[in-house]
Amino acid sequence: MSEEKKACDLCSLTVEISGFTLKLKNGEQKVFCCEGCKGIYQMLNEDQILTK
Repeated sequence: MSEEKKACDLCSLTVEISGFTLKLKNGEQKVFCCEGCKGIYQMLNEDQILTK
């Protein structure tokens, strides 16, 4: 099985654990390697993040 590894959309480290994602208003989904990177991206780009 060949599984493609994704890079964190903040720090570019390999995403090893799923679940750290954000959906943007433009339909794009960002993936992160950890809760810290997700939180920093969310804080810096809060106007672009889709809220429910």
